[in-house]
Amino acid sequence: MRLSRYFLPTLKEAPSDAQIVSHQLMLRAGMIKQEAAGIYAWLPLGLRVLNRIEQIVREEQERAGAVELLMPTLQLADLWRESGRYDAYGPEMLRITDRHERELLYGPTNEEMVTDIFRGFVKSYKQLPLNLFHIQWKFRDERRPRFGVMRGREFLMKDAYSFDIDEASARKAYNRMFAAYLNTFARMGLKAVPMRADTGPIGGDLSHEFIVLADTGESQVFCDKRLVEMAPPGNDVDWNDLQSVFDERTALYAATEEMHDAGAFEAGTPEENRLTARGIEVGHIFYFGTKYSAPMKAKVAGPDGKDTEVHMGSYGVGVSRLLGAIIEASHDEGGIIWPDAVAPFDVVVINLRVSDEGVNAACEEAVAKLEASGKDVLYDDTDERPGGKFATADLIGVPWQLTIGPKGLADGVVELKRRATGEKQTVPLAQALEIIG
Repeated sequence: MRLSRYFLPTLKEAPSDAQIVSHQLMLRAGMIKQEAAGIYAWLPLGLRVLNRIEQIVREEQERAGAVELLMPTLQLADLWRESGRYDAYGPEMLRITDRHERELLYGPTNEEMVTDIFRGFVKSYKQLPLNLFHIQWKFRDERRPRFGVMRGREFLMKDAYSFDIDEASARKAYNRMFAAYLNTFARMGLKAVPMRADTGPIGGDLSHEFIVLADTGESQVFCDKRLVEMAPPGNDVDWNDLQSVFDERTALYAATEEMHDAGAFEAGTPEENRLTARGIEVGHIFYFGTKYSAPMKAKVAGPDGKDTEVHMGSYGVGVSRLLGAIIEASHDEGGIIWPDAVAPFDVVVINLRVSDEGVNAACEEAVAKLEASGKDVLYDDTDERPGGKFATADLIGVPWQLTIGPKGLADGVVELKRRATGEKQTVPLAQALEIIG
């Protein structure tokens, strides 16, 4: 992709109403544009990152056995009346009446709709276990939307819903999502700590938030630092037996500020392992038994032939929120530092003199070879000054910067910079391409 033909409206300064680092940098890097309070247009650079994050989430859900579908954004109010949540949910729900006076709502979550889909097609325990997920835009009419995509009104979420014949099976489904979330966030370069959480308007008696530690996090958290040091379960785990993965992590103390018990923290955690930090919620999982299946009559024929209400759980990941969380956890004074797996481009090739035919030829060669090896390349072929080009490359956070100029070419070398560390190497072009991989 040639930068001269790309749409990248960067800003030198962030608007004064952008209060946190991720909001400031997303605006400055030309990733989003606010259209209304808490509602954003996703510009090309932001969309590329959003798509990469979405794909990682999708792959890890499928690896854990979930099956993708797509539910609509608008839902019938009558479904929510069946569950009893329509009037109880509160003013965050956007209620709509269409031209035929039918009452609808813009979905803030999908427990009712997925339960309706399930009860229409699944009739026997032999069709279980089942986990259905989708990645869909949601809307919650926050009273005070702020912090950019971290607390917006419209947001992209992955929500999954498990159905099982009994509580024991449902807790196995819960453990699968627990492990899948740890793997998902690790692939994005994040250290996410599971913390016991309040079930809130979703309901149920078992719930965990997944919190990314960041100095600029939205809330204070308390945990055993050994949780931060634990490696993710990985892909070779036995997906049918993950109790040990769950037990190992939940045996150690971890709580958000609203769930914190100072006495229990001090009594159960050695002083050298006590960690107090700031954190950002990026995922939330729930087991709620028959909270929805009972009022909505979602039953299957059990092994004894009798109708049995299914046990359910729901599992959310804030896909769009993750962009903000990653930036909060990974940035410096120059701008964003994207982990390789979610970066909008793998490498930016910087042409220091577009009027020089030799430099142009070397840049074209580098771009062609990198793209042939499967890399996503942004080619800065603009006539901006070198300082401006370097500043833009740092701001947008592409993992590798390959700089080619006339002086270096005369000596047979180019400059390669690793954005995460700032390390620079002056090497022949062929060697630079090998290093990038």
